[in-house]
Amino acid sequence: MKILLDTNIVIHRETKDPINKDIGKLFFWLDKLKITKCIHKVIIDEISKNHDLKAREAFLIKIQNYFRLPTTAPLKPELQVIAKKYDKNENDLNDTILINEVFSNRVDLLITEDKGIHTKAIELGIEDKIFTIDQFLEKVIKENPELLDYKTSPITKEYFGQINLDDEFFNSFKEDYTPFTDWFNGKANETAYLCSQDDKILAFLYLKVEDESEPYPDITPTFSRKKRLKIGSFKVELNGFKLGERFLKIIFDNALNLSVDEIYVTIFRKRLEHIRLINLLTDFGFKYHGKKESSSGIEDVYVRDFSRKVSMTAPKITFPYISRNTRKFLVPIRPEYHTSLLPDSILQTESPSNFIENEPYRNALLKIYVSRSLNRDLKPGDVIIFYRTGGYHKSVITTIGIVENIITEIKDENHFIELCKKRSVFSDEELKQQWKTAPDYNKPFIVNFLYTYSFPKRINLQSLIELGIIKGIESAPRGFEKISDESFQKIITGTNSNENIVVY
Repeated sequence: MKILLDTNIVIHRETKDPINKDIGKLFFWLDKLKITKCIHKVIIDEISKNHDLKAREAFLIKIQNYFRLPTTAPLKPELQVIAKKYDKNENDLNDTILINEVFSNRVDLLITEDKGIHTKAIELGIEDKIFTIDQFLEKVIKENPELLDYKTSPITKEYFGQINLDDEFFNSFKEDYTPFTDWFNGKANETAYLCSQDDKILAFLYLKVEDESEPYPDITPTFSRKKRLKIGSFKVELNGFKLGERFLKIIFDNALNLSVDEIYVTIFRKRLEHIRLINLLTDFGFKYHGKKESSSGIEDVYVRDFSRKVSMTAPKITFPYISRNTRKFLVPIRPEYHTSLLPDSILQTESPSNFIENEPYRNALLKIYVSRSLNRDLKPGDVIIFYRTGGYHKSVITTIGIVENIITEIKDENHFIELCKKRSVFSDEELKQQWKTAPDYNKPFIVNFLYTYSFPKRINLQSLIELGIIKGIESAPRGFEKISDESFQKIITGTNSNENIVVY
């Protein structure tokens, strides 16, 4: 297999910075799987423009370790259209040239953190061949589980005073923020969210609530008076398990419970980890606000409006709010798949130790539900309520999801598996069986949904019947079963849910 690497991937790999563990993880897998690491002439040309002679010469020596594509593919007509639509400068055109190598089948895949390249790939219909580092790690872990020799621990909440500040995980914080050690020690009796791997910290999140009286003299333009949740420190090392999304859900859950008006973060653009974090946040509605200036330097400020509003066409940007006026559906999920797919909805009768978060689909906020329901008329923004099957007393509703989109046009079995494998709870073999055993007139389709809210209290089938939400045992959902607004309100009330999640 030949994989083309974007300029930033190569630069971050060959930099003198010893802290860049994310790239190390990528190259570990590329080497382990004996994948040919390719670079293009445009990357060499870009590196050659470096004004630092010694740095330029060092880079040009190091890239001898890569396979340099000897020719450039002629620009396909489809790429010429893309170039006219998107390319405003030389860098944009270089991106198009890289995509063209994939589109022309001269390389198998392209790895890049550039959002513009991913946008072009979607328009060309080759998004399955363009990967971020995290997406690629997720792919190889899913395809090669036998090569994985580690597991992540559950996310825990720990006092700063109990966290090992000497863990190399914090080296980048110490380098970016000169008073970091003093700041960290001063938080000894406060708490942060933590995830580890082999006794090494893998992810860290600290949140701080700020009220309307909080001053912001170092942020330009200044903030208006609002109650805010500040993402004080947030870092997730790459490991292919989508921990970034898992922690993002923790942020939104806190924001909802604390009834804040905004969430914000200040962040440098020094490292690839910063770029990845910014991309994740902007995907979920964070927008660039301005700058923050401190003794450590100038950071970008990103803000997420958390007022109660809903986008039906792009539910990620207003997540986790749902519309009172959209359609609501009950949908069944079998017990053996329920908690693996929806980990926050674990039942009291289940052991957390059986659901260690070492699968990408468990941590992902955007998940896949595979269905053969006769009702396929789902739309972005529709609400789905998961019904864990199990009989009259054991069947319970546990979780709210928001439909992002559905995929019904599926070419064949291989296409089905490729579409599902990243975020589905099913193995490749299970997906094959679902496709093969389904009649031609009722092949499975895919629902991409946002894992939104776990009910504090569960309502079983008996109570659903007594409340009039389900007519009887024979009416328990077998596909996507639409329910009324009145039934939905009974569910929100009966599960003791936070009613702020529903926008009227």
